[in-house]
Amino acid sequence: MPTAELILTGAQVRTLDPARPHAGAVAVRDGVIAAVGDDTDVRDWRGPGTEMVSLAGAHLVPGLVDAHSHPVWGLDMATGVDLSQVRDLDGLRGALAAASRTDGWVIGFGLDHNVFGGRPVHRSLVEDVLGGSPAFLHLYDGHSALVSEAALKAAGVDGPRAFVQRSEVVCDAEGRPTGHLVEHAAMDLVAEVMPRPSYEERRARLVELLSAMAATGLTGAHAMDLGDPELVGSVAEETVLPVRMRFAPWCMPGADREALEELVALQGRRGRHWKVDGVKFFMDGTVEGGTAWLEHADCHGQGTEAFWPDPAAYTAAVRQLHAAGVRTATHAIGDAAVRHVLDTVEGLGAGGRFAHRIEHVETVPDGTPERFSRLGVIASMQPPHTAYTRGDHGDEWSRRLGSARAGRAWRMRDLRDAGAVVALGSDWPIAPYDVRGVLATAREPRGAAAALGGLTGLQALEGCTTHAALAAGEAQETGRIAPGFRADLTAFGLDPVEAPADEVAQAPVRLTVTGGRVVHRGV
Repeated sequence: MPTAELILTGAQVRTLDPARPHAGAVAVRDGVIAAVGDDTDVRDWRGPGTEMVSLAGAHLVPGLVDAHSHPVWGLDMATGVDLSQVRDLDGLRGALAAASRTDGWVIGFGLDHNVFGGRPVHRSLVEDVLGGSPAFLHLYDGHSALVSEAALKAAGVDGPRAFVQRSEVVCDAEGRPTGHLVEHAAMDLVAEVMPRPSYEERRARLVELLSAMAATGLTGAHAMDLGDPELVGSVAEETVLPVRMRFAPWCMPGADREALEELVALQGRRGRHWKVDGVKFFMDGTVEGGTAWLEHADCHGQGTEAFWPDPAAYTAAVRQLHAAGVRTATHAIGDAAVRHVLDTVEGLGAGGRFAHRIEHVETVPDGTPERFSRLGVIASMQPPHTAYTRGDHGDEWSRRLGSARAGRAWRMRDLRDAGAVVALGSDWPIAPYDVRGVLATAREPRGAAAALGGLTGLQALEGCTTHAALAAGEAQETGRIAPGFRADLTAFGLDPVEAPADEVAQAPVRLTVTGGRVVHRGV
C-alpha cells in the first residue's frame, strides 16, 4: 500500500467490522482508513513523512457521532445565563435578579419546566426581579419560552395570534399574554427583536463549541436544522472542522410544492466536513409544553392535535421528498405522532426502508417497536433527556402523561430487541453534548425510563457509530474501522463497552481523529 500519513499503534481496536472485529494498529491516508492490522504490520505502512501515534493500550473505536444535535442553530438558543441547574422558583428568581444584561435584555436558556412546580408558566412569577427589563427565557425543550411584559411590548405582542403551525401566544381569560410562548412561530415574534450576537462572536463560539465537542470524542453530528451555510462554509475554508456536520433543513406546515422543490435543491450543498443531506419535519411538540400529539389527552386536556394542522399534508410532503430521493427525519414524541409517521412510511412501500427516521420517540405502546423493525424506520433517540424525568413520576413529563404512558418511556432496549435501528444523540443544547454522557445514559437511563432498563455497552456504542451511519445512509463509508472507510476515530482510556456506565461518562479521551486529522489529543 502507499505510505500512510498517520499510523495509530499500540491500540486495543474495536472495529465493529464483522470481517475483523479486533486489531492493534490502523493506517490512514487521504482521510480514509488505508489498512487495519497489528503492530507487526506497521513497518509495511510507514514512510518518511508518516505521523506515528502510540496509543499505549488505549481503546480505539469508530468515531462517535451525535445523531441529533444543533451545533449552529443552538448557538443562538444557548445564549445568556445558563438556567439548567435551577431547581425551583426561588432559584430562578435569584438567577434572574443576578443575571447580566445583554443590550438591556435578560436572556436565558435551559429552564426546566419542573421549576414551576406544576404552576402555569407565567411572567408574573418573575416580573418583579427583572426591574422592567425585557427578558426571553428558553425552556429546556426548545419549543417554548417565558418572556416578560417589556419583551412582549418590544415585539408588539398584546394578544393572541393565529399561526399556520400549531403555535400559541398563551393568554389569560381577558386575552392578555401570560408571557408563555409555545412553539417556534410564537417564540419568533419576540426573538426577532432580541439582541443577536455578531457574526464574529458566532464564528468564535462555533469554533470553540466544535473543539469542545471533539474533546469528548465526537467526530460527527447530524444537525437537525439548516444551520448557517455561509458561516459554516467560511469556517471550513479557514480551518479543519473538528466535528463533521450533516444538516437537515426544516419543512414546516404550509410548505407548497415550490417550497419542497427548494428543499430538494439544497440537498448536496457541501464543503469540507459539512453537507446538507435530508429534511427535518415536526409532527408534534413536547409533552411538557402540552404539544406532543397523543392518542389520548394529557392530564390538562392537551395534546390531541398534530403540529401540522392537516396531517395529510405532512404525508404528501414526505411522499414528494421521498420521490426525489430525499431522506427525512420527523420529530415525533407522542404516541399518535409516532403512529402517523409510521403510517406515512408504510405507505411508501419497500423503498422507504432505512430512508426515513423518527426523532425522540419518547412514549409508544406495545407493538410499536416491532413496527419500527418491520418497516425499517430508524429510531433516533436522546438518552440524556431521561434526566428531566423522575422515577416516582412526580415530574411534569410524567404527570402530564399519567403512569401508564410514563411507564413506557424511551423504549430503547425494546426497539433494539425488536430488531430496529436505534441511533443515539444528545439534542444539544437541549441536553449536554458530551457523547460519553450519551453512551452512559443509554445504558442506565434516568428517571421514568430507568424501570425499563437500558442498552448493553455494545448496543450503546453501535448507537453512536454503526446505527448512526445507517440513520444517515452512510453505512458503507463510516461507522466501522475498515479499509476504505472514513478515518473518523475515537480513542478512550478505557473500554466503552465493558467499563461500567458511570466510568464511561468520565472516560479519558486520548485521541479524536476526524477525516484523518488529529483534532484532539488528551493528556
